[in-house]
Amino acid sequence: MSISSILRQDALEYHAGGKPGKIEVKPTKSTATQRDLSLAYSPGVAEPCLEIAENVEKVYDYTAKGNLVGVISNGTAVLGLGNIGPEASKPVMEGKGVLFKVFSDIDVFDIELAVTDPDEFVDTVARLEPTFGGINLEDIKSPECFEIEEKLKARLKIPIMHDDQHGTAIISSAALLNALEIVDKKIEETRFVISGAGAAAISCVKLYLKLGARIENFYIFDKDGLVSEDRPDLNRYLAPLAGKAGRNTSMAEAMKGADVFLGLSVGGILKPEMVATMAANPIVFAMANPTPEIGYEEAKAVREDLIMATGRSDFPNQVNNVLGFPFIFRGALDVRASEINDEMKLAAAKALACLAKKPVPDIVNLAYNEKSLSFGPEYIIPKPVDPRLITTISMAVAKAAMESGVATKPIKNWDVYENQLAKRLGLDNQVMKFILKRAKSNPKRIVFAEAENLKVLKAVREVLDEGIAKPILLGRKANIDAICEEHHIDLGDIEIFDFKHPDNAALLAEFAELFYEKRKRRGFTKWEAEKQVRKSNYFAAMMLETNRADGVISGLTKNYPDAIRPALQIIGKKPGVNKVAGMYLLLSKQGPLFFSDTTINFQPSIADIVEITELTSEAVERFNLKPKMAMLSYSNFGSADGDDALKMRAATAILKEKHPDWVIEGEMQAHLAFDKELRQQNYPFATLGNDTANTLIFPSLSSANIAYNLLKEAADIEYIGPILLGLRKPVHVLQLGASVREIVNMVAIAVVEAQSV
Repeated sequence: MSISSILRQDALEYHAGGKPGKIEVKPTKSTATQRDLSLAYSPGVAEPCLEIAENVEKVYDYTAKGNLVGVISNGTAVLGLGNIGPEASKPVMEGKGVLFKVFSDIDVFDIELAVTDPDEFVDTVARLEPTFGGINLEDIKSPECFEIEEKLKARLKIPIMHDDQHGTAIISSAALLNALEIVDKKIEETRFVISGAGAAAISCVKLYLKLGARIENFYIFDKDGLVSEDRPDLNRYLAPLAGKAGRNTSMAEAMKGADVFLGLSVGGILKPEMVATMAANPIVFAMANPTPEIGYEEAKAVREDLIMATGRSDFPNQVNNVLGFPFIFRGALDVRASEINDEMKLAAAKALACLAKKPVPDIVNLAYNEKSLSFGPEYIIPKPVDPRLITTISMAVAKAAMESGVATKPIKNWDVYENQLAKRLGLDNQVMKFILKRAKSNPKRIVFAEAENLKVLKAVREVLDEGIAKPILLGRKANIDAICEEHHIDLGDIEIFDFKHPDNAALLAEFAELFYEKRKRRGFTKWEAEKQVRKSNYFAAMMLETNRADGVISGLTKNYPDAIRPALQIIGKKPGVNKVAGMYLLLSKQGPLFFSDTTINFQPSIADIVEITELTSEAVERFNLKPKMAMLSYSNFGSADGDDALKMRAATAILKEKHPDWVIEGEMQAHLAFDKELRQQNYPFATLGNDTANTLIFPSLSSANIAYNLLKEAADIEYIGPILLGLRKPVHVLQLGASVREIVNMVAIAVVEAQSV
């Protein structure tokens, strides 16, 4: 694992900023009152203690054990960094914990042990069994990792998996099954060449054998050459996989006529001429990171009939362990499996392979800027952002655990379980992934009106690193360079536009004349026009209007009215739009929530509400989500007749008539938009049905602004916005003091909008 010098400082700041590290512990029960505290601890806590003492299995009922995994390492084989020690491995273990939480809602304690002796390691971990529902072993060097896992599985009655071994084996098995199906080859007749003989490679071979491959068809190479029977240096885990060919057989010789190459070694070891000698329709899994054993384009150049996978996200068919371990543990924990056995691993691999053959959700196509991903040579395994992974794999693993007899709490209702899995993860962690990937697919020119600002420059660096946009900076070059030098920000040869420099006098004059023509009948003189375009946010808007940029980001250091005014005066509204509106996106655990209008229209009329709702619906669909809209008031379906209630009732009626296929309902109180049971009990006619709303339309600026500010602060919810709706071209005005992340998110949204202008 390596990281460029440009990103080094960002990575260090990311891990050190705010609370150091990436994880924290939060209470899951109320602690607001003295009574709460007396229940959480003394004297109330004694009651569950006594229940557990009487029946130890009740520990799963009264504690977090059933959803808690220990990620445990001794730091002897950390990613590509080697034996760097337990303390240095902690950032990686915390990162693993983040993936567990984000992808499968599993909580993690990371534990780094200053132990290298396998028996001492096993003894230490075994003593932790009462704490955890499962153990994920991580970054332990081979061959000790095999012995440690074997002994722990024999001693403990909770799921244990060394992901470095089995994760790659499971994901690559899914890819292999599908690749062989595409090329119409039988696994028992397939000849394999394996580069690498570490933990992952050994586990891959063992799982492929379980799938039907034959040991005599494997040629395994390590740094000392072919793993063959005549080698005396093989450990007890590698020796059973040794081939009969002589140790002097080269990899180039073995590659002749081979059907599959599996690389878990070092970059560049597989040469194009070797690939050229493989059998018809060869399969190459080159999974060394960050540099594969052979480059994707390099391999494709010599074999057009090739199916290829790598460990990288920038090529088709990424073999990524995150496709497996979160969901394998999810299924294992949910049935309280006593172990993770081969049946569960095979079930995960087969479920993953099967998922790749099903129609791909639009939300995944959007994320990868594809019109329609479909099963074939460049799509043999699902993408990590596929929301179906948690249900598909977790359920398959849970069923396999039950069928193999290791489940102690069998699932009784699979429909209920599937719904529970789907609800564990809202789309809060997915929405911006999709937008960011969409932006990367076709970056646009975004001008930053306030570039002489540290936050803006940090955001620009991130935008460059991620390939989201092509930034244009407005400001004095000397000032920008000074900030960058002081804070070690490398912007490369990015365009910096010092628009007040004498060299740009002609452009200022051009912009002043254009602004004057636009605003001369709105009270502006030529002198005032010249004065206005010398302001950065006006100059930025002029760049957008004259097609010198595709979008504008401004407002970080200005109040909202001053920041939005240039957009309204210069860019103006889309044809047919009467009112520009503002929308916020709140990323809640239940999924994304869109609030409108939060920033512009103080007391919108019925017609205004209708237009704002239509603009909001269009914007929500750009996030590839179906709007489910609630028209909010203090009244429920005619229970009161105040001005706001009548306005929202009338607007709802108009919208239902104009858009009969929409999911929209109102007027209603805010809680009713989410409480479907109460709604169905009292208002069964409501068209939201079993859905909860994801789009909230408010009767006034005051109510919308208060609601989103209270929610984002009191509930500690991440938010994105304000997103301006109804302008001809993308202009987005940041809130005063927006964070670097908020700036980057707004840039991505501006780019996606610009792609469709």
